[in-house]
Amino acid sequence: QVQLVESGGGLVQPGGSLRLSCTASGSSFNIMAWYRQAPGKQRELVANIISGADINYADSVKGRFTISRDNAKNTVYLQMNALKPEDTAVYYCNAVRRAVPGVRYLEVWGQGTLVTVSS
Repeated sequence: QVQLVESGGGLVQPGGSLRLSCTASGSSFNIMAWYRQAPGKQRELVANIISGADINYADSVKGRFTISRDNAKNTVYLQMNALKPEDTAVYYCNAVRRAVPGVRYLEVWGQGTLVTVSS
């Protein structure tokens, strides 16, 4: 069974830090990413890491968040520093396996983990 299991969310004060983890099982993936969805807003890309090398961030988190990947553990992390109240959202892990001959395309979502930034 292919699944993503997230952990690390919680309540933190403004300026604080949290680290999210997402462990994949059942497959390897070319792209792993973190999205978030705040109340009343659309889900948005926070950061992704492509083939373990190409990294992209949303402008709103550049310089504060760091995405990394441990291929041996099939796990992606999101280190979040200098958190702001506007970072409050449910954070979702996403993984994509590209289609190649003999291997079908696959996209999987985690269940989401709530991050609340409040004093």
